[in-house]
Amino acid sequence: MNTTDKLIDLALEEDIGAGDVTTENLVSPEAGGSGQIVAKESLVLAGLGVARKVFERLDPDIAWQPHRSDGDAVDAGSTVLTVSGKLQALLKAERVALNFLQRLSGVATLVRTYTAKVPGGGARLVDTRKTTPGWRALEKYAVRVGGAGNHRMGLYDGVLIKDNHIAACGGVAAAVARIRGRISHLMKIEIEVATLEQVREALAAGVEVIMLDNMEIDQIRKAVALIDGKAVIEVSGNVTDARLARLALTGVDIISVGALTHSARCVDLSMRITGTDA
Repeated sequence: MNTTDKLIDLALEEDIGAGDVTTENLVSPEAGGSGQIVAKESLVLAGLGVARKVFERLDPDIAWQPHRSDGDAVDAGSTVLTVSGKLQALLKAERVALNFLQRLSGVATLVRTYTAKVPGGGARLVDTRKTTPGWRALEKYAVRVGGAGNHRMGLYDGVLIKDNHIAACGGVAAAVARIRGRISHLMKIEIEVATLEQVREALAAGVEVIMLDNMEIDQIRKAVALIDGKAVIEVSGNVTDARLARLALTGVDIISVGALTHSARCVDLSMRITGTDA
């Protein structure tokens, strides 16, 4: 069972518990019905596949008719999908399915506003590990749907030497030398630097990616000139949507933004029952 399946089961257990006392006392188990999920505001849609799995957990024979696709910009009032099946299942699954859709669409919507501010052909926008615990794969999926890219998935799939690693090892050169002797030759090394002197040290150590952390625009330009194509340049820290265009025009390759996930709000969608055979 993958992480998404576990999250769905946990969410349904959390919401339904021993049973839905309202639905089970009002609706016959044999009754069927249809529902439409509607956008209550303009948004970028993400999470249809997860929502479908939620409904199918409670009714494997559910009929699923999406009217939009993940990544579509949806206007307020638009119907994004119609779902039909056992009416009890529709009512029990409603909130959990909407919670997934609202959160993931919220991430995709925020990401789209950020990517729109990056000049075409400029730097690539990526996320960070600042995600909701347990939701990382889903939120990083929503980031891609919104039009940005992913940084490493976790601590296990990429080397990123940060300030605390440098402090623990006694400097940039020592940290790079130590890890280079212990990892595969196929793995790139990225290091986080905060000063131009550290940029020079990182270049001397031959790292493949240099992250400029919390630097001012003028300092970033100097670092870009200093690096001069010898490494991929990432910039992070204090990346607001107001600064995006200026950062992209400095010549950096990657802009990483934690806000794409940690500051996204849930957008508003709702489900309305449109027909029953109760």
